[in-house]
Order: sequence, then C-alpha cells, then structure tokens
Amino acid sequence: MLPLLTGKVIIENDVVFGTTGKRELKGDLFHPPGGGAQRPGVVIIHGGGWFSGDRSQLRYYGIQLARYGFVGLTCEYRLSGEAPWPAQLQDVKAAARWMRAKAAELGVDEKKICVTGNSAGAHLALMLGARTEGLEGEGGNPGVGSQVAAVSAIYPPTKIRFRKNEVEDKLLGPEGSEALAAQASPIRYAEKGFPPTLLIHGNADMIVPPSESFRMYQVLKEAGAEVELHVFDGAPHAFDSLPEFAKMCLMLIVFFFDRKVVHPRPVIVPGING
Repeated sequence: MLPLLTGKVIIENDVVFGTTGKRELKGDLFHPPGGGAQRPGVVIIHGGGWFSGDRSQLRYYGIQLARYGFVGLTCEYRLSGEAPWPAQLQDVKAAARWMRAKAAELGVDEKKICVTGNSAGAHLALMLGARTEGLEGEGGNPGVGSQVAAVSAIYPPTKIRFRKNEVEDKLLGPEGSEALAAQASPIRYAEKGFPPTLLIHGNADMIVPPSESFRMYQVLKEAGAEVELHVFDGAPHAFDSLPEFAKMCLMLIVFFFDRKVVHPRPVIVPGING
C-alpha cells in the first residue's frame, strides 16, 4: 500500500489544460507534499449526467490522492447543453494529453497516468481507457497520446441508449442515433488490451443500475482484461458523497492503482499459488 505523505498538498486552481475554439478548458491541479519526480498522475472527472456538475465535486479525491503521492487534475469538460457528444470525451482526452505533455514539469511519470471518475465522469473515464478512432479532438497538444494506464469508475453508465427526453438524448444531441449511442458506450470497446479497470457500484442504485457495472465486468473479464468489481450493499447512487464511503472508495482506488500501475505485482498467497 502506498504510504500516506505528511505535509501540505499544493493546489493550483484554474489551470488551463486545453482550448476548444476560443473556450479555455480549466482544471485544478493537486501536487503531493514534498514534490518529487516520476510521480503517478491521475485525471479526475466529475459527474452530473453530462449536463450539470463541475470539477469541484471531486476536490476531495484530488487532495487525498495527492496525499498518497499522485499528481491529480480535476478537469472540466463541455456539458451537453454547450456541446453534444463527443465533445465531453474530447475534452477529457485533452486533459490526459496535457498531463503527458507537461509530465517533466509536473513531476509525473508519463507511463503512469491513470483516470478516475464518478457517474457520468466514470463513463468518460472508461471511454478514456478505450481505444477509440477519430475521437481525439483538437483541445491541444496534438500528437501526444491520451492513453491511460488504469481506470477507476464509480457507478458508471456503460451502455448508452438512444432514448428521447432522457439524459442520454441530451448527451447525444440533435444528431443522436443508435449508432452514436453505440459509439459512446464503453462496453463496446471491451478487449484484452483495455487498461486495468476498477468498477465500484452500490446495489441499491436506482439512477445508474448496478447491472451497468456487472455487465462491464463480465465483458472485460471474458475479453481477458484485468478488472475488479466492488459492490456496496444497500448503497444508492452517489453514496460516496458520505465521508465514510468516500474514504472506502479512496482506499480501493489507491490500492488498485498501486498494484496495477505504481508498483505492479501479482497476488501471491503462500501455499495457494506461490
């Protein structure tokens, strides 16, 4: 387990990580106590049904992940009322490219950039992990890769449905179609090369059914990808807004990223498999 660092987390607010047209894309940057080089990085993506919310929602994760040695970036993205799909994915890809392009300056190991998100942000986190064609966008740092080393997704929508007068309809916009919904569905991209993925869900979620994570887990597992699923009994949507659950989710994320990216290692139990 990564050690908890002592000292003060340094926060830079309103960092511009990209542009789209004349619109600046901003995030808040969280530096671990003591600085250092070759730190793991993490892009942190807020939820809100793609039509609401802002990066301040996951400030807790930015601060706490920095205390475990991660350089964190809570990023904004264009909401569906401003621009339809795939603008949201293009903007979070711009955030990942920016972190990789600035890796030396930020003290980040460019091979150890991860992503975490909640709800709609978890959907975008999974899409950032997917290998997509033609969805990179023009948010800045062209030619720099937006790939991530691992994904954490807390109560994620994994299959987008083309339904009128629903949040998915707002996401897809006036050009919405079944084909566009499929393009926006993380489950479509499950393959052996998908980054190690942590899925977290409550089994009392009435907004994003837990079956979204169950199915994503099954499909990734069948494809041969590395995936874990953690289910909280009786927990509704947004359960990690409660401090004790936020701490539990944080520990799961830190432990997963440590085992899969920071210090990769198998699970060896003496007398069982080693």
